[in-house]
Amino acid sequence: MRLDGVLFFPVTPFDPDGALAEPTLARHVAQGVAAGAGGVFTACGTGEFNALGPDEHTRVVSTAVKATAGRVPVFAGAGGPLPTARSLARTAAAEGADGLLLMPPYLVTGPATGLARYVREVAETVDLPVIVYQRGTARFTPEAVAELATQVPNVIGFKDGLGDFDLLQRIILTVRAATDKNFTFFNGLPTAELTVPAYRGLGVNLYSSAVFAFSPEISLAFYKAVTGADEVLTQRLLTEFYLPLVRLRDLVPGYAVSLVKAAVRMRGLDVGGVRAPLVDPSPEHLRTLERLVNTGLEIAGT
Repeated sequence: MRLDGVLFFPVTPFDPDGALAEPTLARHVAQGVAAGAGGVFTACGTGEFNALGPDEHTRVVSTAVKATAGRVPVFAGAGGPLPTARSLARTAAAEGADGLLLMPPYLVTGPATGLARYVREVAETVDLPVIVYQRGTARFTPEAVAELATQVPNVIGFKDGLGDFDLLQRIILTVRAATDKNFTFFNGLPTAELTVPAYRGLGVNLYSSAVFAFSPEISLAFYKAVTGADEVLTQRLLTEFYLPLVRLRDLVPGYAVSLVKAAVRMRGLDVGGVRAPLVDPSPEHLRTLERLVNTGLEIAGT
């Protein structure tokens, strides 16, 4: 199993009554894989992990695995209270997921030793590869990550959602000094493309692309530009599409998910709205989003 290229984080569709829309999810995932995703991360942040019940989580993972049909790896979100995280890990394994993205524990802030214990206890529940997500209340020390990398065989990666480059550089150097294990780091900031050049400076080339969920054309154009050293196209996409998208995203808490879901609807797939406590974009913000998507598509040459 190898993660490469653009990592796809599908939204979770809901029908008009607010129930999980599995056929729409299957179509969404299949379209993303066909468009060139390097991996599918289902029931994660963009997929409203926080708003899914245990049965819904199982169905989301099962649907994504079937729709992907083994073409690329499928990682399932897990997290929250320790018993819940362990239960979700077991059901993800039973439904055929290839790995887990382990979210931060619920609400509390623990020391790095406690976070490492949390990761260890979830990872030991299953044989699946586990990627640890550093974000919010989950802030790791270099020593804690090195401990997990060297002592827990199925902890194979670290997703950074803090953007603290000093801390991340120390984590990378400490892990690489401690083990020759093929340990993967990737950029997990919201609208990750905006910071891709900075992360690549640390040798972190993988990143999660929420934009891929609604426009593989823009996402792949950026990926090809940045990996092909096309500085002109990279800077144009960053300046004219990603930067104004981030400005719009930052106007309302939760828009990192709400705007993505709205843009998927805008592109022709009715995935419904977001669940509380998130809110759907206002009409004014939807008009701005539509202009931005059209600008991005034009720059991408589609």
